[in-house]
Amino acid sequence: MKRWTWRGSHSPHRRQGSGPRHGRRDNERRRPDEDAEPPYRRTHSRSAAATAPAPPSPSSPSSTRSSAAPELPGFYFDPEKNRYFRLLPGHNNCNPLTREQLQRKEREKERLKMLEEDQNPQKKAPRPGLNCSLLLQKRHLGLLPENSYCRLVHEAKVSGMMRHKLEIESTDNSSCPDTDNFRLIVGDSACERVFTVNDVSHGGCKYGIMNFSSNSRGSLSVEMCDNLYFTNRKVNSISWASVNYPDSHVLLCLVGAADTPGCVSLLPASLFSNSDPDQPGMLCSFKISAAWSCAWCLNPQFDKTFSTGLSRRVILKDAETGRTQTYNVSSDVLAQQFALQAPVLFNGCRSGEIFSIDLRQRSRRDPSWRASRFTQESAITSVRVLQDENYLLAADMLGQIKLWDVRGTKAVQEYKGHYNEHAYLPIHICEREGLLLAVGQDCYTRVWSLRDGHLLRTIPSPHPAANDMIPSIVFSQNLGGAGGLPGLLLAVKHDLYYYPYNTYHPTGELPKTPQEGGAKV
Repeated sequence: MKRWTWRGSHSPHRRQGSGPRHGRRDNERRRPDEDAEPPYRRTHSRSAAATAPAPPSPSSPSSTRSSAAPELPGFYFDPEKNRYFRLLPGHNNCNPLTREQLQRKEREKERLKMLEEDQNPQKKAPRPGLNCSLLLQKRHLGLLPENSYCRLVHEAKVSGMMRHKLEIESTDNSSCPDTDNFRLIVGDSACERVFTVNDVSHGGCKYGIMNFSSNSRGSLSVEMCDNLYFTNRKVNSISWASVNYPDSHVLLCLVGAADTPGCVSLLPASLFSNSDPDQPGMLCSFKISAAWSCAWCLNPQFDKTFSTGLSRRVILKDAETGRTQTYNVSSDVLAQQFALQAPVLFNGCRSGEIFSIDLRQRSRRDPSWRASRFTQESAITSVRVLQDENYLLAADMLGQIKLWDVRGTKAVQEYKGHYNEHAYLPIHICEREGLLLAVGQDCYTRVWSLRDGHLLRTIPSPHPAANDMIPSIVFSQNLGGAGGLPGLLLAVKHDLYYYPYNTYHPTGELPKTPQEGGAKV
């Protein structure tokens, strides 16, 4: 019996008269490298020429075969041209391709497509039957309880928000905010003021305050305060502080650069405006080696206390008396927030650990000063305490956002879709509206239902995605103060955008009616 061999099984398929194998190799070797096709392309073309009478049309099912083409090292398969292209440098392409460039091109194409769909007034509802008219009808019929009706209406409003660009007015033309990219924006409790941090082209950053005001006609105006402050250090964390009255000061956490050490500064908000004749000096500032986070306590028992998260340390300081407490921990503290009802500080660490400090526990040697302790899989970038302080939201650098039951130290809800690999990104809770918002490292802003974790909306960035152009957001039901406008503020590059709940009139005009005669207000 003849022994089977691989070469023997393929010998009948050789073309007659083709000569010895080494002769054919010599012929192939004489072909120019830039004109040679990869092996898969050559074998595929030979078999296809004998079986396929004509190329498939784009609408036929066979046109989808190109997406299943095997991946060859050093080659890129273009499904439109149905052929491979070399990725290695030195090819006859004028601009050699790389996988990163191709992936970036695909992502940009997807962003532009979503941006166009995002401005369509008739968007697809994130849930079946999520329509304001239908919800109102169900409410009148008694089919929806009040809490569910309010929550679903907010979800419907968020899904229909459309983008509008805001013009920032400034009295100081020499420091126009349009020249520098936004890095961070943080609104005060009333959302009348927003603290901004902008990158400066020659290095470092500048920070100041924007004032927001709205009118009954649905117009939102923005004005930049006169005084802007520059620093060559990076602003890592910001918290509004209530020293003399609500949100009277701003707590800044600055990272050192070169020979300049880091510091934590407590600045009066009136320092940024020339219109206030009474400008007190800096209330508190102390130098530190590396500060990652800061938070201000609003509990009445410790209403002048703030915290700073450092490398393997937590510092609690009284702004009036200067009394300081230091807690040594096993990892860098990247995120902090105080609870309101109980004087408890929640901390998120680089190791993924989340722990709390009870300010009423005076003895630091007693291990019970850690009131609760649990962990996530990666470094914690943000922690947020809910109104029911038995629950806490935490986000990490793996893109995981989890809702924790602090009593049982277990995760009870996860919000999927967030993207993060290594960035220091915050999350935002709007508990009254039942919403959770977060901006991912891919520059998409995502909105979830806080109740069940359903992804309601994905908002693309108006500018191409980049690691140094991640948007920063503020969401409020009252932008511009009491009785203000509900919606989302989004700052990216040097532009500020507004996503309103309702129909927006940038100039404060309403459609012409016989009673108004089209008069401007």
